[in-house]
Amino acid sequence: MQVRHGMSETVLTVGPGHTLRAVSRLMSQRAVGAAVVIDPDGNGPGIITERDVLSSIGAGEDPDAELVANHLTRDVVFAAPDWSLEEAASAMVRGGFRHLIVLEHGDTVGILSVRDVVRCWTEDGAICPVPASAAAG
Repeated sequence: MQVRHGMSETVLTVGPGHTLRAVSRLMSQRAVGAAVVIDPDGNGPGIITERDVLSSIGAGEDPDAELVANHLTRDVVFAAPDWSLEEAASAMVRGGFRHLIVLEHGDTVGILSVRDVVRCWTEDGAICPVPASAAAG
């Protein structure tokens, strides 16, 4: 099974000027654990996760004053839609992270979480959509 079969095509995007409270509110409303950060002055998308927000708050920082720009990961590992889920899971384990931004031809086309991978690999989880051509193969 490929990353394209398990990824979410709906991606929460935020800017580096959002506060941690604002991005937390957006992630909570959408029930996601990460947001892709689009910085027009950056070298590609970054990512901010619930772990980044938690670390900041745990350090006593003010979520209304702290900006995403100061807490995001810029050195991101990206996945391609045609990667296998095994390849994506290995990248997550090696890197110690739980989300992969999925890029195709330089554009963000989705995000894959550990939860997505587990959902695809478990019989009692939600079924990942697999095209007939992949299922027959």
